[in-house]
Amino acid sequence: MQDVSFPDRAVQGQALARRDVEALANIAAPAHLTDCDLEDADLAGLELTGWTFERCTLRRARLVDARLDGTRWTACRGAFADFSDAELDGAAFEGSDFNNAAFCRAMLASATFKGCKLTGADLSDIRGMGLVFEESLLVSTRLAGRSFRKQTLRRVDLSQADLRKCDFRATVFEGCSLRDANLAGAHFENADLRGADLGGLRLIDAALFRGATISTDQASQLLAELGLKLG
Repeated sequence: MQDVSFPDRAVQGQALARRDVEALANIAAPAHLTDCDLEDADLAGLELTGWTFERCTLRRARLVDARLDGTRWTACRGAFADFSDAELDGAAFEGSDFNNAAFCRAMLASATFKGCKLTGADLSDIRGMGLVFEESLLVSTRLAGRSFRKQTLRRVDLSQADLRKCDFRATVFEGCSLRDANLAGAHFENADLRGADLGGLRLIDAALFRGATISTDQASQLLAELGLKLG
């Protein structure tokens, strides 16, 4: 690969390897990458605070232990990217596809995911308060032990997700799905589940929703799935 020169901090339409990103990182101001190809790039441990990524390809990119606080990711494609142990305080992901990406143990305080696809992503043991998901697909994601207490979840699909021991106390669900999710040990006291798809509930799970609010239609559906009928 030929050396890439960067006359300013805006880079567009370039295929970038680690050495190119390191060259950008050595300049004081954060870089703005648009339509750049970072597929399979090893960016582990780099200091990229405040960078913006727009329509970039990051499939299988390795960002383990990278400093990514305040980064912006818009319409990016990063299936199987690895953000394990990365610092992502205040990061904003919008309209991006990070299916099967790994965020294990990442710091995601006040980070936001809006209109994103995170199907099959591993978010186990993530750290930090104030993480927000909105209008996003989290189908089959691993989120065990995460607290969503007192949050409002809007159009978040958590079907088939690993939600063991998650805290949903006083959480409001609007247009969400918990269908076939693993809810073992989760807490729903004072949650408003009227805007959630609860399909696939097993008899053993019914007690988890004690103290939560559901609609009459949901109650009928749950009884039907448990083999019971209203008189």
